[in-house]
Amino acid sequence: MGNQESIFSPQQLEAYQDCTYFTKQDIIRIFKRFKEIDPSRIQQSKMSNLHYCQSETLPADKLENIPELRENPFRRRILEVFSQDNTGDLAFDDFLNMFSVFSEDAPREIKAVYAFKIYDFDRDNTLNKTDLAKTLKTLTQKSRDQGDLVDGENIEQSALTETEENHILEQVLKEADLDDNNELSYIEFEHVVSRAPDFLTTFHIRI
Repeated sequence: MGNQESIFSPQQLEAYQDCTYFTKQDIIRIFKRFKEIDPSRIQQSKMSNLHYCQSETLPADKLENIPELRENPFRRRILEVFSQDNTGDLAFDDFLNMFSVFSEDAPREIKAVYAFKIYDFDRDNTLNKTDLAKTLKTLTQKSRDQGDLVDGENIEQSALTETEENHILEQVLKEADLDDNNELSYIEFEHVVSRAPDFLTTFHIRI
């Protein structure tokens, strides 16, 4: 493992291990996955430079086509949430953080925080009716093409009728909106997630 570990300094590996849910071996394996997405762009010899790990990015249009994300209807929102500038472009640090949050060992509380961010399309720290409607359309879209979720506006036609969508949204708010203000706070969202037995298994990406 000596040559592989030299990709990063010992201090880097320790720091990555401390702030993720991965072992050192996992971190090296995830770096290899990151590099193979675009080998010409990522220079392994520079990975011991912390600034390089935080600044050299892979573009969203490449990342959303990797097998781990390609079939996820929220793939572009996921990339936007984990990117430093909301563009969806990820540096290695962002890529590692994303897969750490989606790993089996990440706790429910961490997953809930990021799920809330993914569904919060307008980034106003609440899930309002527009956010919930976009989330529902994304989950029920009939078909999709690559790049259709750049900003949540180009989602394919929902498989539900408008009446069905409105009924579902009303039921969601009726069940989860505890203060009756027609939107969900993080606390209200987390309360819903805590009662969802399959949340941990669905909010998971294997790499």
